[in-house]
Amino acid sequence: MKIRIADDEIAYLRGSRGTLALARALGRHFFLETDREEIVLFTDPEDLIVASSFGTGEAIERGLRCTIFHIRELGSPLIVLPKGHPASPRLKVVVSVGKRTRVSCRIQPGTHPEQDVLCGAEEMAGVEIHGTDDGAELIGFEGEVRIEKL
Repeated sequence: MKIRIADDEIAYLRGSRGTLALARALGRHFFLETDREEIVLFTDPEDLIVASSFGTGEAIERGLRCTIFHIRELGSPLIVLPKGHPASPRLKVVVSVGKRTRVSCRIQPGTHPEQDVLCGAEEMAGVEIHGTDDGAELIGFEGEVRIEKL
């Protein structure tokens, strides 16, 4: 499935227990912070910011929108926790940035510096999101997609 996402829009992929949000990275750079180093992520115009949450509904979507806004517009860093960190199970939103994101329910939230894998709800496991010139290509997603202004 292909979807168009304008520069000022966000796409929500809704499941029954999880939500993904997609926005264009706009070729900006982002800071990835681990416990050992700071990495600068440079993006291309087709790259996406993908945020994942283990919930649904209006409050979750507002949280996803705020997270994307903080990262893309305000330059907040992406934080990677060490594996086994006690905060990991309490994370409400996790984020990846890049050309391709695959969703997995078998990883610990917030602990993967690789930006091509993202923790998500079990029903989203195996979904792949590829950035395109005008939006995204979704592979393995059969749920509802809604697009609104960011």
